[in-house]
Amino acid sequence: MAPEYIDEIIKKRRSIFPAMYTGETVSDEVVSKMIENAHWAPVHKRTYPWRFVVFKGDSLKELAEYQANIYKEKAEKAGDFDEAKYKMFLEKPLLASHIVAIGMKRDEKERVPEIEEVEAVACAVQNMYLTAAAHGVGVYWGTGGMTYSEEAKPFLNLGEKDKFLGYLFVGMPKSWPEGNRPDVADFVEWR
Repeated sequence: MAPEYIDEIIKKRRSIFPAMYTGETVSDEVVSKMIENAHWAPVHKRTYPWRFVVFKGDSLKELAEYQANIYKEKAEKAGDFDEAKYKMFLEKPLLASHIVAIGMKRDEKERVPEIEEVEAVACAVQNMYLTAAAHGVGVYWGTGGMTYSEEAKPFLNLGEKDKFLGYLFVGMPKSWPEGNRPDVADFVEWR
């Protein structure tokens, strides 16, 4: 494989928001390949902390209703319920072909610092992003809704020490946005 290919895929990678999806269904094979490649992320002590729950079809509606109801319950208790936000929780998941809930399963022996397991999960998600880009599939790692909440853990089969790190929305993009970055020299010091 030519090294230029990986350079091209890395520079092609984008966060493509669900509002930019066509409504077309992404094949389960591509989503499976994304997850398989996620499993090849670097990890200390072979803890393999990533945990994924894939929602598609009718389960997207189940996810939407679950998170909307948690929002409603918490917001009503706090006295700041917003009907528009509730509606957004019900509708946004339905824009995606698939949603992958991203969990971090804490090593029971705690052989590595927790941050290293979170970092390993982030590397796994980056592999999913790159795989999606290679297949022309749009993805977006969102941290709204139930992200980081304790209420989400049982729904996603996560334990007390585990973390829920967000959703990876998956869909076919209407168009592929151009990328841009400032000069890399502004972020590097060579010694």
